[in-house]
Amino acid sequence: MQKTIEKTKLTTPVITPEERAKEREAILAVLARAADDSQFLAQLADNPTEALSEYYTLTYEEVAALVSGDLKKIEGWLGKLDKRHATWLWCRLSQEKW
Repeated sequence: MQKTIEKTKLTTPVITPEERAKEREAILAVLARAADDSQFLAQLADNPTEALSEYYTLTYEEVAALVSGDLKKIEGWLGKLDKRHATWLWCRLSQEKW
């Protein structure tokens, strides 16, 4: 008796331009808040996952990039950041011990 195995097609979700814009807005909101709110900036430094928990629309990849200070990845999504929006990322990168 032969079994027929069907291949399941894996599809990647289609993200509309509106959804992409909302994702970018969420990342920029975090970066702007970190630049303007020193208490939030300190919370990001101490416990970034907790600080970002209220930003429930961020994807796991976006949270990981923000937590790690992955400037290259974030600028790949958003374009070149101005000095204000890059505040948290530069603070995070300066915490790294090389």
